[in-house]
Amino acid sequence: MCIRDSFYSFQKITIDEVGNMVFTPNGIQNYIDLFTTEVSTAKTQILRVLMDENTNMLINVPLITLLALFLALLANRQFKGRAIVRMIFFLPIILGLDVVTEMLTISTGGEMVQSAGLFAEGLVARLLIRYTAIPPQYLNPIIDFVENIFSVIARSGVQTLVFLAALQSISPSMYEVAKIEGATGYETFWKVTIPSIMHIVVFVVIYTIVDVFLTSQIAQEAYAFAFEQNKIGVGSALSVVYIFNVLLVLGIVLLFTRKVVSNNG
Repeated sequence: MCIRDSFYSFQKITIDEVGNMVFTPNGIQNYIDLFTTEVSTAKTQILRVLMDENTNMLINVPLITLLALFLALLANRQFKGRAIVRMIFFLPIILGLDVVTEMLTISTGGEMVQSAGLFAEGLVARLLIRYTAIPPQYLNPIIDFVENIFSVIARSGVQTLVFLAALQSISPSMYEVAKIEGATGYETFWKVTIPSIMHIVVFVVIYTIVDVFLTSQIAQEAYAFAFEQNKIGVGSALSVVYIFNVLLVLGIVLLFTRKVVSNNG
């Protein structure tokens, strides 16, 4: 797929009378057009779209990872009826929040509640704008996060299950030794729990990055260029740029996490 897209990205592709593709080499013109003249379906420069998607990744990946770890820690606690609580707790995450919402709507006979943008134009946004002195450039990301909180929770399902399995694989004797040594709960968490699951944290971060990129707007824009605007070469060029962007981000994350794991291991 990547090799084919790379070949297409250096070609001007047209369709003849019988439906066959005609290839005309045009060098890097598709890449030049991509960043100079072409715009997204929302009339935004492609470079701006790429920057927004990377910013979205930098914000969402830590949020999803930390939220998944927090939810896993809660679900791993010992209490009566834990199995039932886990089933209820993970149902919206595993099936998807929209599926559960629709099931509840059908069972109650009410109108379907949209999970996305629940707080848009709502009380939280109005209170933050009216009663805080936070500048808009700092307040808008907070409002965006609140609006997308259910989406973040729904996308943390697999990560939560992975963290839960990792937490349950930690030997209880390690916690017993820490308790005998007089370690506090805070010290036990940072000196026992985190080092024991650090490799899983790296896996979850990489998985989340790939998941965020797979559902990004770039994939939709590449499809729109190739099949809706009949600009297969430009769409292929965007796909190649997108793939290298993902590989670059993953490479940087792997280098960083490799040092973190070696320091903890």
